[in-house]
Amino acid sequence: MTGIKKRNTRLNWLLPIGIVLLLYGCNHVEKIPHAEDVPKEQLLDFLMEGNERFADDHPIHPDQTLERLRELNRGQHPVAAIVSCSDSRVPPELIFDQGLGDLFVIRNAGNIVGDYEIGSLEYAIEYLEVPIVIILGHTNCGAIGAFVDHDHDHSHVYADYVQKIIDFIDAEEEEKSLSRDMPNFFEKAVEANVLHGIHALKNSLPHVDSLIIEKKLRIVGAIYDMETGKVRVLKED
Repeated sequence: MTGIKKRNTRLNWLLPIGIVLLLYGCNHVEKIPHAEDVPKEQLLDFLMEGNERFADDHPIHPDQTLERLRELNRGQHPVAAIVSCSDSRVPPELIFDQGLGDLFVIRNAGNIVGDYEIGSLEYAIEYLEVPIVIILGHTNCGAIGAFVDHDHDHSHVYADYVQKIIDFIDAEEEEKSLSRDMPNFFEKAVEANVLHGIHALKNSLPHVDSLIIEKKLRIVGAIYDMETGKVRVLKED
């Protein structure tokens, strides 16, 4: 009986200390700024930090509340435009650990950049004034895989509109420049498709170059690794 009392006394003594430590910890959690409050020149680092949280399995899911949704009803101010694949395993808002209204996302099979995608990017650049555009490819991309298979074996017949995607990728100069017998052709084809997106955007919207020179816009290519969850930024031209 005496032992039980001693244990209870010890617990009564530790409980307030535990509460104090818990409150102290909560008050000292690092504050993550809202995306729109981050300086333009730091936005890529900010997004990569979000990806690091995601890849480390410690996302914070910022700005995903009903309050945020109602606030956005008055207007949107995304900090980045992203062209990514429609693949259900590649959701940009999740892999960059961002919230509602933070990203202007354009998705299609193969993250290809054609007329419609360029039109959407032009809207984001001209009217939403996004300071950064990311063309985001990913490992094991089905569209690129279909292109690679078709490139090696034309006997397989795809549905008409799937074939149009393959033909679009096949016509890219960046893909044509690759050696078909290289051992990592698939991986290089993914990168080449991303680079094509960057070049297509710059060639279609000539004023983009002046925005880049004035440091009002940055265009980058990146690859998302579906095994690790990490995004790798490609070296800029």
